[in-house]
Amino acid sequence: MRFGRTNVNKYLVGEQRRNPAIAGEFSMLISDVVRSCKAISQSVSLGKLILRERYGTTDLKEMANGLFLHHCDWGGHLAAISSAEMDSIYTPPSDERRGNYLLLFDALDGSSNIDINLTVGSIFSVLRCPEATCNTSIEDFLQPGAAQVAAGYALYGSSTIMVLTIGNGTHGFTLDREIGEFLLTHPNLDIPADTQSFAINTSKERFWEPPIRRYVEECLAGQSGIRGKDFNMRWAASMVADVHRILMRGGVFLYPRDTRDPETPGRTDLLHKANPMAMLIEQAAGWASTGYERISGIVPTGLHQKTPVILGSRNEIERIERYHQEFLNGEDKPFSSPLFSTRTLFRTN
Repeated sequence: MRFGRTNVNKYLVGEQRRNPAIAGEFSMLISDVVRSCKAISQSVSLGKLILRERYGTTDLKEMANGLFLHHCDWGGHLAAISSAEMDSIYTPPSDERRGNYLLLFDALDGSSNIDINLTVGSIFSVLRCPEATCNTSIEDFLQPGAAQVAAGYALYGSSTIMVLTIGNGTHGFTLDREIGEFLLTHPNLDIPADTQSFAINTSKERFWEPPIRRYVEECLAGQSGIRGKDFNMRWAASMVADVHRILMRGGVFLYPRDTRDPETPGRTDLLHKANPMAMLIEQAAGWASTGYERISGIVPTGLHQKTPVILGSRNEIERIERYHQEFLNGEDKPFSSPLFSTRTLFRTN
């Protein structure tokens, strides 16, 4: 692959020589996804005033969802589509040819950032349909992340970058707007096993399990603590942005299990977010876990099932998994963090 000269289509042609199973229908499907991301990138950049004039709406999340459907449902490459924004699956019109693949996506992750003009992105995943049938059902989508054929995201920031894996490494392509092509700029991304950076929403600390409190406390203790080094903390409120930073620089992203609702201990959509991000991270030498098990090994039970997510630099994730196991075994040590202790403005004697 040639840096800056290889677009997504050329990359796929090269991969087809390695794996003929991804030829034809699969590569055309990825081309449809690429077109969707280009269109969303353009829409995000227009701003709400222009969007209202041109499309009659300012709901970018709804528009992004529609653009994915528009660009991907007509080519005959898909048996069905599942979106994070739709309660059930979408199947192409009955008069259209059906393909052998299933597409899942979150059309606009980080949508809470839209009003303040911060980073958003799209996340997508491809599965093989268990059977080429016109009667595709929700059950066909309930496959573990290890069964994914491809996964990726597009990041709409100062530049638009698509990060893609088809099971042979994780690669980044930057959109050249002058020629309208995603060109290879970050081949073979490799996450360092060690890091000094983590991303977590500390406002939810009161709901964390002890293993997460223990890990964060140790990081915040810095050089004076048992880790013996200082850590930086980041939180972008966009999974795409936080994962992208990890792929570029290393780090850990944590959206852990919490105690708010025992029926839904996780907060991240397994099929539309966690699984594709886990595949990208693992293909870049990282690791992705719930704290208790590998994310890509979870067998889904529902289309919008939620899960805890802890992913990034491998040695850190393995440490966090060990803390969870020690917690289950009753081996973890009690701790007391000055950051999370009760404070008062009044002096006590």
